[in-house]
Amino acid sequence: MENDQGVLVDLYVPRKCAATNRLITSKDHASVQISVADVDANGRALSTSTSFALSGPVRAMGEGDDSINRLATKAGLLRNAWSYQK
Repeated sequence: MENDQGVLVDLYVPRKCAATNRLITSKDHASVQISVADVDANGRALSTSTSFALSGPVRAMGEGDDSINRLATKAGLLRNAWSYQK
């Protein structure tokens, strides 16, 4: 929640799973947040990064690797690593 000045005043802001868009609760101890560093043309890491949060149920189903590949491809970090097939 924000106050009148636009300052965040909540003590706890829950994260959302990037794969399922569900809230990651405070009791989900299997959840992870992975930060992928942005690199320049020479392959050197820049000071910025892209973060992906995955919930415990996604990891328990064994869908973490596929979800990271899908999200990174959508964000433009990977090419030809994930494609949708029925």
